[in-house]
Amino acid sequence: MLLEDLYVVLKVAEFRSITAAATNLDMRTATASAALKRVEANLGVELFIRTTRQLRLSSAGEKYIPQCEQAMLMLEQAKQNMKGELDIIDGDLRLAISSDLGRNIVIPWLDEFMDTHSKVSLRVSISDANVDFYRDAVDLALRYGSPNDANLYGFKICNVPRLICASQTYLDKFGTPTHPQELAEHNALLYQLQNLTHDIWEFTKADNSIKVKVSGDRVANDADLVRRWCVNGKGISAKSCLDMSHDLLTNNLVRIMADYPVKSTELWLVFPSRQSITPAARLLRDMLKDKTRSILLQLIEKGILDKSVLD
Repeated sequence: MLLEDLYVVLKVAEFRSITAAATNLDMRTATASAALKRVEANLGVELFIRTTRQLRLSSAGEKYIPQCEQAMLMLEQAKQNMKGELDIIDGDLRLAISSDLGRNIVIPWLDEFMDTHSKVSLRVSISDANVDFYRDAVDLALRYGSPNDANLYGFKICNVPRLICASQTYLDKFGTPTHPQELAEHNALLYQLQNLTHDIWEFTKADNSIKVKVSGDRVANDADLVRRWCVNGKGISAKSCLDMSHDLLTNNLVRIMADYPVKSTELWLVFPSRQSITPAARLLRDMLKDKTRSILLQLIEKGILDKSVLD
């Protein structure tokens, strides 16, 4: 019995669907179905009861699958331990990452990482949509905000203040707001995710929270486009300091209303399971921590951020 076939069977059990399992494993449905049939033929029992509407575990499957999961987990852990002890860095990193952070910040870091570790291959999914590890063919995701699912595993990479930014061209033409309430007089560049427009900006000062509803003539579901509009003088944006770091450091953009910080966030590297935390993934995590810290230090040195962001 091939281990690869067993892995397919476990994915079918996880998704309760041969098609969904094949999509996650990046293979044809017919290939996944053939693997399942080989395992069942070898065991001499049917692991799943198939109907036109659903796929569910048989009584034999209910007994076999949990033991198979434990055995595969032990084998995978033994393999990763061996690679870690021998300093073998290889494997396929299937990474999901947000649009602006991915295209403009992280992709060059990934190129550098792969130049150093030539046995690592990379598959990148760039999208601002929320990752569904049970649907999308990804093993790790770099995302803003800590994971809210107790079944996920994650590593915090850094704190990420959000900043209110605009180009000097825009400010010269329309003036510089000094209080959140003044944003009503300005053109806000808005971000939309899953049909929800983020038009409520939350500020803090002296432990007080100030929520302001903003409006503008441009809305995008791509954070990179919001940044580009901002650089081109089309309005004011509330964005991650990492996303805006290059433009802030090169004076393409100006931070405004620093006395009223926007609600901050965090950057996390998230995994669906412990098996996904490979030696390559751990090295990637360490590199991300070093690279983001370097950016934060540059922003601190220029006076854009306070050094407390490193806490």
